[in-house]
Amino acid sequence: MGWGNRRINEAAAVCAAQFPAIGLIWWIRGQLGDDYGYAGAYGAFALFGLACLLAVAPLVLPVLGLLHAAVQVLPAQVLAHRAARRTRGPVWAWHLALTAVLGVAWAALALLLWDWPFTTTAPLLAALGVLPVLGLGWLRRRPRGLWAIWLPALFASVGLFLLVFLGGVLATVTGLVDEYEPPALSAGQLTGVWRGEKGAVLRLGTAGRAEFTDLPTEAEPGSVDPYAEQPFDVCDGTGTWLLDDKGGHDPYGDGSSGRAGVVVRLDGGCGHETYWRIGGTESGPELFVPFGDPDAPEVRVLTRD
Repeated sequence: MGWGNRRINEAAAVCAAQFPAIGLIWWIRGQLGDDYGYAGAYGAFALFGLACLLAVAPLVLPVLGLLHAAVQVLPAQVLAHRAARRTRGPVWAWHLALTAVLGVAWAALALLLWDWPFTTTAPLLAALGVLPVLGLGWLRRRPRGLWAIWLPALFASVGLFLLVFLGGVLATVTGLVDEYEPPALSAGQLTGVWRGEKGAVLRLGTAGRAEFTDLPTEAEPGSVDPYAEQPFDVCDGTGTWLLDDKGGHDPYGDGSSGRAGVVVRLDGGCGHETYWRIGGTESGPELFVPFGDPDAPEVRVLTRD
């Protein structure tokens, strides 16, 4: 079966229709994670980014829909027709199955090229083809014409977006979605090597000793402009560390309690005592520090080796 212009338009339209809802789900998922203690600043930035995406959606969505159709939905349709002729099975069932297979294949390629987690990516890419396959089956019975293809896709896209939005609101109001809580880590769980961007390494050893390379640290008061492009020092050397599970050292706490974290004190003249707050999850813990302007900090994150 060839890819005629009408079929390409249909596939691009049904693929594009689901992307606004997928983007909203992705944004909601990000809001439910760790905001690094700055929900206001990051939440406003995220809302601005979402508004920008919606503004350019009419230009971007057809391109994304065409790309998705070309790499997953349309190839699966061609294979489905060939399989149906040999097995006499329903084309739509083969189309669904082969779209999922191609999604898994792309997830395997992403694992090899970019080290994306296969157990997460494979089901997501497989599910990404379900609505387009069902949408193509519905459009097959509709009148021909460009508007007869893209107008229903537009209505479906808006409907999916509103459905996800209302579902997110209801889940928050009814308490089905739990508020994020940082993991409670012991000193033993913190011991080990933590790495960040640009080669930063922090080794938290036993007996409270610490070693670090290219580690962002709080600058000596007055030595660095908090509004500068890099409002921190970068240090190599050794020092000590301790777990503050009550958050008493947290500079953003109330003086007696705050967010649990790790106090890193440096030997020598580079940098200043730095409080690395604990974030992430139990399975993927993080240490982070917001440097600079409190309203728009530069956050540096370390992840466990």
